Amino acid sequence: MSLAELKSVCGSCGIRELCLPAGLSDEEVDLLDQHMSHRISVRKGDYLYRMGDPFRSLFAVSSGFFKTVLVHEDGRGQVTGFQMMGELLGLEAIHSTHQVCDTVALEDSAVCAISFDQFEQLGQLMRNLQHRFNKDMSREIAREHHLMLLLGSMRSEERLATFLLDLVMRHERRHQSGETFMLRMTREDIGSYLGIKLETVSRLLSRFHDEGILEVRGRHLRILNRAALAQRTEASES
Repeated sequence: MSLAELKSVCGSCGIRELCLPAGLSDEEVDLLDQHMSHRISVRKGDYLYRMGDPFRSLFAVSSGFFKTVLVHEDGRGQVTGFQMMGELLGLEAIHSTHQVCDTVALEDSAVCAISFDQFEQLGQLMRNLQHRFNKDMSREIAREHHLMLLLGSMRSEERLATFLLDLVMRHERRHQSGETFMLRMTREDIGSYLGIKLETVSRLLSRFHDEGILEVRGRHLRILNRAALAQRTEASES
């Protein structure tokens, strides 16, 4: 790839305003672009990195969907998040010299990578880049707090409704349909993330379907009554 072609990648990317280049000038985007490895393919089921791997780079999801999994000492895995295009991977390892979780592609995906050492150097030159990164870090902290709320104070029905509404809003932020979309993760993954049993996830999806809140066809989901789904975030299970 020539330098001219390389410079065009971030600048012409459709998710530029969701990713690291957000808020940067065209000149700053070109500079960042030159330090990134673009659109690295990760096949469905493959690991982007594994727990214990050396931490060297940050990754931005350019297409596809990932899950992060924390592996306990006894070998059990706990899903800690789902990442879609425009979101960053590797943030949790900044404090360490090694990755602290597994990251797996849930479908054929692609990422852009930048060495963290180079990123820090660029951050000193570009205040907007550091500002954007700080916002992403803050969002991740807020997401962790949200997960604690889900697991600590909400009932199963509330957890699932909140999770689905979060997916709706994340799709809409990417100018994708928030009404009709496909669940890239399995019901088992959802249960692991929310701290509820697989059977409970399936039962609740069926209940929402029967009540006309959702239309569920395998992994294909259609939101029929968003207001009713929002009400379930404050409901109590019978």
